[in-house]
Amino acid sequence: MKQLLLYCRAGFEKECAAEIQDKASLYQVFGFCKLTANSAYVIFEAYDAETLANFYRDYDFNQFIFIRQWCLLVAPLLELPGADRIAPVLEAALGAELGSIGELRVEFAQTNEGKTLSTLARKFTVPLRQALRQAGIMLQKEQKRAPVLHLFLLSGQQAYLGVSYPENNSPLENGILRLKFPNEAPSRSTLKLEEAFIEFIPRHEWDKRLAPGMLAVDLGACPGGWTYQLVKRSMMVTAIDNGPMAESLMQTGQVKHLMVDGFKYEPQKKNVYWLVCDMIEQPQRVADRIAEWIIKGWCQESIFNLKLPMKRRYETVQDVLEKFENKLLQADIKYQLRVKHLYHDREEVTVLVRNVVMR
Repeated sequence: MKQLLLYCRAGFEKECAAEIQDKASLYQVFGFCKLTANSAYVIFEAYDAETLANFYRDYDFNQFIFIRQWCLLVAPLLELPGADRIAPVLEAALGAELGSIGELRVEFAQTNEGKTLSTLARKFTVPLRQALRQAGIMLQKEQKRAPVLHLFLLSGQQAYLGVSYPENNSPLENGILRLKFPNEAPSRSTLKLEEAFIEFIPRHEWDKRLAPGMLAVDLGACPGGWTYQLVKRSMMVTAIDNGPMAESLMQTGQVKHLMVDGFKYEPQKKNVYWLVCDMIEQPQRVADRIAEWIIKGWCQESIFNLKLPMKRRYETVQDVLEKFENKLLQADIKYQLRVKHLYHDREEVTVLVRNVVMR
């Protein structure tokens, strides 16, 4: 097969398509995208199967921004008759000669219509897994290092069948991380920063990079959704915003609130580790401000959001990031950069930048 199935947020199909065509072309993989507005998925069809397979093997999935999950389709669109949905899946999987599958995921598009398939997906998973094992397609015990088989339901009657590899895919079902909103948090925006920490920072590095006692600055902090995540991790936070902060955060004794413009505030000492920012501003202006903090050594790591326009969102992100990285390179900063359209993001992307030399 010469097709990739790509998951994305509903309404961002054009960005998903632009991204896969842009990145695939770097590997001399050319093709076209098939998409439907607000469907939450895209099909990329390459002109050559071999070059597509090489790209799929070699490109780092974590570098994608708008693509939540990808899998290599192994069969044409499957028809699933209500009387026996399992047989067509087994036939397609056997014909694809997949080798030993270690995990099965029955998934669906993250749309209102797609979510109505959640019950079917859950009920279908167990008997399908058993049938795959009996047919020798799937290992008898789940193996996280073996290929993943994806059955992506379009309806109760149709589905795509694809395969992905655990060293280069999202480990999450449907490619999304669901988090429970903490009742004591002052706003739902807190979930964006919590997801960013989980997405961008390996768990074994949390003790070092999210350590108690660290000093942090939150630009545009009001009412404190992001500050809450820092306080929760026992950091000392300077909250910068002309608006009021949640009283519950102020009572912790860990927050100092300064009613100052986030684009003018400068820390008095160079001992801030984290800078976070969720200001509703032009993305280039925000990126320039964060670059200044990194270049001047005012912080070591930063997580910030770039609010996106209604049109040319992918192009805007690429343009802002190119200018941002050029600033760091010109200043001879050695950095790590991650960018993702997180599940809890809306019309924005979340960026992590880390000065890997500064201590």
